[in-house]
Amino acid sequence: MNRTALIVIDMINTYRHADAGLLVPSVRAALPGLRRAIGRARAEGVDVIYVNDNFGRWRSQHDELLDAALHGPHGDLVEPVRPDGDSMFVVKARHSVFYETPLEFLLSQHGVRHIVLTGQVTEQCVLYSALDAHIRRLDITVAEDAVAHIHADLARAALRMMERNMAVRVTDSADERLFTAPGEG
Repeated sequence: MNRTALIVIDMINTYRHADAGLLVPSVRAALPGLRRAIGRARAEGVDVIYVNDNFGRWRSQHDELLDAALHGPHGDLVEPVRPDGDSMFVVKARHSVFYETPLEFLLSQHGVRHIVLTGQVTEQCVLYSALDAHIRRLDITVAEDAVAHIHADLARAALRMMERNMAVRVTDSADERLFTAPGEG
């Protein structure tokens, strides 16, 4: 049986960037699905791993990034999905959760072969992370109601590409199979 981890991408965010005006409404719409996925993972004993941009703050640590986001203009988008004491946290500097991060090693250490991707941005970080996971031969699920986009048309195309080209299972956070690897159960 494959172990599963829930990956929460870039949700610790100050929303002080050029595309924030387009992104924020989609994040608001994705919050219920994100909360459901995170809550289910915690309740079911699934590892929850936050992989987050450091916003170029190379001296920052997890708590400083979280504090800046909670006290930023959209702290209300961060509070409902903030990491708890059992959550793991990986800092990234580029789009993919794997690019020059210790995530692959962390997943290996925990025996994880199936990841569930949530967070933002569907047509960027989620897509690139799915591709890198596919190259690493991981099983991948994307909770469609728990990802946010900047451009809806590109997000739909990205989800379709993930499904077709990377064998990603696209479902929603209420799906009873969310944390079951494709091909199991």
